[in-house]
Formats: sequence, C-alpha cells, structure tokens
Amino acid sequence: MAAGRLSRRAFLGAVGTTALASRPARAQRRRPNLLFILADDLGYGDLSSYGRPDYRTPVLDGLARQGLKFMSAYAAAPVCTPTRCAFHTGRYPQRLEVGLHEPLTRESGLDVGLPPDHPTVASLLRQRGYDTALLGKWHLGRKPEFGPNRHGYDEFFGILSGAADYFTHRAADGPGTGGASGSPDLWENLTPVERLGYLTDLLTDKAVEFVTRRRAKPFYLSLHYNAPHSPWEGPEDAAIGHDEHGPGPMVEGGTRAIFASMMRGMDAGIGRVLQALDRAGLARDTLVIFTSDNGGERYSYNWPFSFQKMFLFEGGIRVPAIVRWPGVVPAGRTTEQAAITMDWTATLLAAGGAAADPAFPLDGEDLMPVCTGARGVFDRTLFWRTISRDAARVGKWKYLKEGTREGLFDLSVDPGEKADMRAREARVFEEIRQRYLAWNAQMLPRPRAL
Repeated sequence: MAAGRLSRRAFLGAVGTTALASRPARAQRRRPNLLFILADDLGYGDLSSYGRPDYRTPVLDGLARQGLKFMSAYAAAPVCTPTRCAFHTGRYPQRLEVGLHEPLTRESGLDVGLPPDHPTVASLLRQRGYDTALLGKWHLGRKPEFGPNRHGYDEFFGILSGAADYFTHRAADGPGTGGASGSPDLWENLTPVERLGYLTDLLTDKAVEFVTRRRAKPFYLSLHYNAPHSPWEGPEDAAIGHDEHGPGPMVEGGTRAIFASMMRGMDAGIGRVLQALDRAGLARDTLVIFTSDNGGERYSYNWPFSFQKMFLFEGGIRVPAIVRWPGVVPAGRTTEQAAITMDWTATLLAAGGAAADPAFPLDGEDLMPVCTGARGVFDRTLFWRTISRDAARVGKWKYLKEGTREGLFDLSVDPGEKADMRAREARVFEEIRQRYLAWNAQMLPRPRAL
C-alpha cells in the first residue's frame, strides 16, 4: 500500500477509533440553562393534568408529558414569604427571621428582609459563571439591601410586595392598599418603573427576551409569576381594583371564571417562554422546573386534600411540580417521591455545578438522580411550622398539630387526613412527634406575635 494512503478497512477503523475517543466529550453535556417557574397560590389540582375539571392548562400539561410529574411535592410553608425564603436559601425558613413572617407585610416594618450576606441559589450560580435574573414576585424585603440585586440576581423586574394589581401594578398587601390607591410596586432592578399591560404578560415578555438573548454563558432564570394570587383579575378585565389582602385567606371577590382566565393567561405565557427556548435551539440544554409557593386559595381545586393556603393540612402545602430536561429526564412519567421547596434549590445548584456554602448547609436534596431514574423513590422526613401549627411527614405518615390538638394520618390511604390514627399507632405517633420536637429545637424560636 502506498505511503499516505489507507485501505477502506483501515480508514473505517480510524474513524471508529476517533468517534469512540470523542464520545465521552460529547456525552458530557455542558452545564444546562436553568429555568425555575414558580406560580403563586396555585393549588394542587389547579392544572388539568392534576385534576382541574373546568378549564384546561395545555402548556403545563404538555410540560408534564415531556418530563416527570411529582405527585407528592410540597411547599416549605403554607404561605408565600417563608416558602420563597426556603427556595432562595435552600434552607428551612425557620432558620431566618424573615422566614417567620406569614407573610411579610407593611406591618412587618422595613428592617426585615433576607440578609444580604446570606448565600442564595442565584449568588452561588453566579459564582459559577451563570447569567442570573429574577422576573416576578420577590416578597423578601423592600429595602435595596434586601432585594434581588443584592442576592445574586444580575437583573430584576417585578414586584417587591406580596401582591399587586395586575393592571395598575400597585401594591395590594396591606389594608386599604392596592387598585388605584396603593403605592407603585413595579421595579426594574432598584428603579421604580411604569409599564402598561397585564402583569402576567409583562413578566412573560421579559422572560422571552432574557432566554433568547445571545450570550456566551449559561443562564439561570427564576420566573415567579404572581398569578393566580388575588386580586382576581383576568387579562381581559379592566383595572377594577381588588379586595384587601388581610392576614388570612382572601374570602371575597372574584369568580371561578376570572380565576380560570388568570390560569389560562399564565399557562399561555409559559408556553411563549418554552417556544422561545425552542426557537433559540435551547430546549434540550435547559432544565425546567415548575411548582407553586403554597396551596391554593378561594377558587382552587385541592381534591382530595383538605383545607387550603395558611393550613398545614395537605391542601395548604401539597403542590404540583414538574421537571423537564430533554434527553436527561425521561418523558411521560410520574413519581410519588416526596419533595419540598428546598430540594429544587439543591437540584438547580447540582445541575449548575455549584456547591453550597459550608457555613449555610442546605436542607434540601438534589433530586436529579430520582428524576433520571438513577435512584429509586426514597422516604423523606419533612417538617413544617407556622405561628400556630406544626406538621411532619415521615414516609407515609403525617403528624399534625393544630393548636392543642395533635393527630397522625396515613397519607397512603387517607390523603384527606380524616382518620386520626394516633391511638391505634401510638408508637409511630410518639416517634414522629419526638423527631419534630428535635427539629424544632434547632430552629429560631416561634414568635409570639409579628
């Protein structure tokens, strides 16, 4: 054979060797983009794929078909501020003062917020080279030192308060506020801004622009819609004002039709963001996680669970959760794996190659091995605490204390928490109760009043 020439067999062998040598490099997927979508006051059954009977959520249903749907996912608290504290820090909200506020309101004062020196999911990912942005609701402090830009977010566009009118964008989280009379609460970084439009659509517009921006680095986007939180206003409604957002559940205003319109608007907005990922060729390189900050409110569908937001019964803390990462998370599956808000923090950090600060260890677990099928479903021990309520889940068992009344429920057969098993399963009851007390002793003291 002449020098410099290869036989067909030798050529194919060389090509095969080269391909094998390069396969590990190709198999090592680059760090993914990270898209975390958080709905506000979205109940467990408020997606049609989770049981909602009176309207459809085709985009989020499709996301579930394309990924993994969690059937036993939980919020870290039955109300927004503590859950958001848990997500951003990856730790139980009772470890920080701001996490004790249920929720943070004007009456809490301006000197309460997420400490600027506490690491967050955004600050840790930014250290690893991510572009970071928060679009939507913050609700962890109004002062600049408590805001998103001091906690690792390169960009922020949204509201600082717990709720805002969808059209006027004025704060709605205190008596006598909101509508045309509340204080303006739409911000771009540290600057108050005025924009025309329905708030859900404005957040979607910003998200589409962010994910399709040309960049050399991967991105982390937290898209925190304020829908379907009150005031109940659909995208086709005029700016008609809203009811006061008092210390407890909203019990006046709205209709089921308006709630459905708000849900369809958010679902369509998420669809626009996902389509933007597709157009930019980024869908396969993006981990998407969708969930809610707590159980639903007046118009939510929580069946088969009991109660709603503000309560530690399943209706107040069980939420939908969906994870999609094409080519990594197998599509079209469901899981009974128990999950809690802080797990999404740990999962995002692990996917992005970021480690927690040893001085602030995470309380969540990286669930990507469960999502990929590399690890089977495993039992969890999870805890909740509000000013007046306590709860723990250990495997199938749920410990619940409301005031002075304590109970034990077997969630595998009694998801509505109707049959108290405390007397029949006294040993299990006491064991879980003691676990809860040991956990509670590690948290900040329960405040008498806030």
